[in-house]
Amino acid sequence: MNTDWLRYSCQVALPGFGDVAQQRLLRAKVLIIGAGGLGCPAALYLAAAGVGTLGIADFDVVSVSNLHRQVLFNPGDVGKKKAVIICEKLQQQNPQINLITHDLQVMSDNVLELVQPYDIVVDCTDNFDARYLVNDACVIAGKPLVYGAIYQFEGHAAVWNITNTDDTKSPNYRDLFPAVDATQIPNCADGGVIPTLAGIIGCIQANEVIKYITQTGELLAGKVMIFDALAMQSRLIKISKTTNTNIQSLTQSIEIPILTIAEVKQGLADNALELVDIRTDRERDEINIGGTHFEADEVDENMDYLTGPGVKVLYCSSGKRSGEVVKYIKQKSPQAKVYSLAGGLKAWFEQVDS
Repeated sequence: MNTDWLRYSCQVALPGFGDVAQQRLLRAKVLIIGAGGLGCPAALYLAAAGVGTLGIADFDVVSVSNLHRQVLFNPGDVGKKKAVIICEKLQQQNPQINLITHDLQVMSDNVLELVQPYDIVVDCTDNFDARYLVNDACVIAGKPLVYGAIYQFEGHAAVWNITNTDDTKSPNYRDLFPAVDATQIPNCADGGVIPTLAGIIGCIQANEVIKYITQTGELLAGKVMIFDALAMQSRLIKISKTTNTNIQSLTQSIEIPILTIAEVKQGLADNALELVDIRTDRERDEINIGGTHFEADEVDENMDYLTGPGVKVLYCSSGKRSGEVVKYIKQKSPQAKVYSLAGGLKAWFEQVDS
């Protein structure tokens, strides 16, 4: 056995795996969208397993608050592009495979072109707009999609859009959640997450990809696995064998207007803008940087103020909730001068500390 093949000897030795399954991995093209808590372990193990072509799509940069769960990054990577760093490190981990960096924000005008060259897509995103967009694109493009999500102590995993033996398609994300009001549900940065959960669910996603490519085992298709990290229990929720949705087109992405921390500080110094804190009362009491305060679910009651004269910069813990609220306001009133604080309070205080 040559040294190139020796690294895979333990998985090749598996019953029912062998050289044939390994060759399938080496020929496979896998796209991971999202290089964060889920994307890091999923990418690490898929690269180690010998997936021949591995694409990483993400436009974000590493921040200090990422480091507790995004295990491919270290303090020296703070401020650098996630997709670039991951590809560099995984290329060192496995020089035999092809790493492709997609340093871009996944939007409705690029997602179909992005997924097209790949055999299977892994959804490691952390917001609902991206999750629905990636799901819909994979349905339209006919690509299987491995889904994962984490929040606090609970994780979900599933495989969407598999072709059944009768040529029907298995359920997709919209069969489970037709639509969600994302402004009401905080993400990991806002609501918290135990770091080990990211590793567990990310590894499950990688496992499903390997099973799909090598045609081994039973996929999480037509069902969702729910994992409780506190009780160390998991359960499977069956959905159905086939999808009940008919997705024909993509919802057009809305680019959320943001201002950087430097721009906001200059605007405050010039009295050119107002801050609006849309976090909960408890969060506001713990720490804030001033400004008007009301919670995200009180936006409609304050719409006259938000769409009135002057520039309003909304902020939350991470920039995700404020971004969703700004998008909602712009949908209601396109001329409103509202922006989201890029990175939220976490980025604000990280910059102060540095």
